[in-house]
Amino acid sequence: MNPTRAEAWEVLKTYVAGDALLKHCLAVEAAMAAYAEKFGSDPEYWGAVGLLHDVDFEKFADDHPHHAREILARHGCDDQFITDVESHARDWPHERSMLQKTLLAVDELTGFIIACALVRPDRSLDNLEVKSVVKKMKDKAFARAVNRETIIHGAEAMGVDLKDHIEFVTHALAAAAKDPLGRGIALI
Repeated sequence: MNPTRAEAWEVLKTYVAGDALLKHCLAVEAAMAAYAEKFGSDPEYWGAVGLLHDVDFEKFADDHPHHAREILARHGCDDQFITDVESHARDWPHERSMLQKTLLAVDELTGFIIACALVRPDRSLDNLEVKSVVKKMKDKAFARAVNRETIIHGAEAMGVDLKDHIEFVTHALAAAAKDPLGRGIALI
């Protein structure tokens, strides 16, 4: 079975307690659902993949995402869903589908965009400009844990211009930032 949005959220809360990781998963969900709509795919499915992509990270950070299969299978997720979640592993040996390329492309970028928003005077995604994000990407001291190469290669793998990708994800995050689904957690 593929989890509904509500089921995916309950599974995530079972394995993830940290506020920062919950916010990250919500951000990836928002970006994935937005891209699914753009590509004419299922936003609930893509969003659930994004929401659960780090389900094993808190407990198995050193071996992430290789424990996701066991966790998600325990919750009745089907094999394709689990494979889609696992596909953002840096050592993924298989050709990626568009969903899988998108997951890899938005994972690092969502956190980077939010970091860019948090250093703004208004701490907001509203009116965050692409040029500001691109400028921060050149500053290796800023958000140093974010892999810029993964962001760049992710956009290339999707076949989208990097600046267009940044703009699209920024808009998706801005729409989700105020917690419109009432999860009790705002992205910023």
